[in-house]
Amino acid sequence: MDKQHQPADLPRIGYAREPQILRVIPWGRSTLWSKAKNGEFPKPVKLSGRITAWRCEDVWAWMEAQGKAVT
Repeated sequence: MDKQHQPADLPRIGYAREPQILRVIPWGRSTLWSKAKNGEFPKPVKLSGRITAWRCEDVWAWMEAQGKAVT
């Protein structure tokens, strides 16, 4: 994983917005939203009318599952 994409940038609990997710997962915006929509990545939650975020716990669980799938 290159220096730009470090899982340490993502807290273990709480919520992360799109820019924070894209610093950890090496995808573009459209890929992130497409994979969330079709179930390949955790779905975000609506925190308010204008704020959407991902549960960090869900993203960590997804990343850990990807690591297990590769090994």
